[in-house]
Amino acid sequence: MSTIEQNLQAVRRSIAQAAAEAQRPADAVTLLAVSKTFGVDAVLAAAAAGQTAFGENYLQEALDKIAAARLALPQAAIEWHFIGPIQSNKTRPIAEHFDWVHTVEREKIAARLSEQRPAGMADLNICLQVNISGEASKSGVSPEELPALARAVAQLPKLRLRGLMAIPEPQTDPALQRAAFAQLRSLYEQLRADGLALDTLSMGMSSDLQAAVLEGATIVRVGSAIFGSRNYS
Repeated sequence: MSTIEQNLQAVRRSIAQAAAEAQRPADAVTLLAVSKTFGVDAVLAAAAAGQTAFGENYLQEALDKIAAARLALPQAAIEWHFIGPIQSNKTRPIAEHFDWVHTVEREKIAARLSEQRPAGMADLNICLQVNISGEASKSGVSPEELPALARAVAQLPKLRLRGLMAIPEPQTDPALQRAAFAQLRSLYEQLRADGLALDTLSMGMSSDLQAAVLEGATIVRVGSAIFGSRNYS
């Protein structure tokens, strides 16, 4: 058994344990393997271990990896999620090659993704990134501006607004981790109460996935706990 397969099993056990504690079924939580900075061999090893959803932050790296994975596993049903910052000049390849985008924070970006999604492809699944901790260094729409953005994006063709995403300020205290995720869940529930058909909370990473699952995460984004430490040099 490869190290990646062993790591995947350990992460899945952690998710299942947190889901059981929250009285949720384990399959209510999708594990998104964040493969940024790792090569296609790591993706293929994870896919061989049953992983199907992969998250990428850097567009050119992701496009190369998507092409290589499709060549190596032409029959595999790999789902690609873009989870990095989005520049206006990068929306077309994102619209053309990804199944999900988690980091929409402006109507302009959503409109470009809508216009550039190729005909014949399934609607592009969208999460709105919320700056839940109010950090100046973090991307994301403010909680106050979220309802208007959500209503606008929900009207765009070729997009399907699925839910919300956040990267809260890092905390080591599980109670503080949960508090931030509870804030995001509250915003999500308010939008649902207002009539938006949302079903996705993308929250939680390697260091706080248990707190996220306890607060209702439906997608957790896990990289280092699966693939190991990253080398950004």
